[in-house]
Amino acid sequence: MDVPELVIFDCDGVLVDSEAISNEVLARALSAVGLETSTAEALRDYKGLLLRDVVAQAEARLHAPLPDGFIEAYERDRVTEFRRRLEPIAGASAVVRSLQAAGVKVCVATQGKLEKTELTLGLTGLRDLFGENAVFSAYSVPRGKPHPDLFLHAAAVMRVAPDRCVVVEDTTIGVNAARSAEMRVLGYAADADEAALRAAGAEILRSLADIPALIGLA
Repeated sequence: MDVPELVIFDCDGVLVDSEAISNEVLARALSAVGLETSTAEALRDYKGLLLRDVVAQAEARLHAPLPDGFIEAYERDRVTEFRRRLEPIAGASAVVRSLQAAGVKVCVATQGKLEKTELTLGLTGLRDLFGENAVFSAYSVPRGKPHPDLFLHAAAVMRVAPDRCVVVEDTTIGVNAARSAEMRVLGYAADADEAALRAAGAEILRSLADIPALIGLA
């Protein structure tokens, strides 16, 4: 493949170091309502899922509905922790700038709600690197990952054909979505299951700084 026209970044775990924070807060919230969950278990079972799917799986394990206000309290506590601890992934700003300098378009496509993504990108100083209309949420399309809808929507808005796109993902759910969209996908494995990403069809990426070389930029 020639140098792509567009690189689509997932947000959580790829641009911002939010996965451990989110799942720590989630584990604490689930444990408080009787579903004992460690951070490691939350990462294993819920990482990359839409929040409604997290709720559905948790309720199935709990054999009862989650209490009223659970989601609101979880999101509020998560924001508090983001404001206190959230950091960008190492090299995120530099690689986005290098891609733009080479004439490659960039955007963000995430399972998270748009307001959450705006917050986390803003807190980490990354928001201004992406255009006003270059941040996309699965809540804006009929189906989230692992379906291709989100990535196809992002490519369409950015006016780039799917086969001219590269996706950077850190979950097998995201890799499956990119493959379903017939896009090349780099699996960021710094804090993920490398074997699972590879089995899903990703080319392994261990540092964001390696992206330019992997996509054919000098």
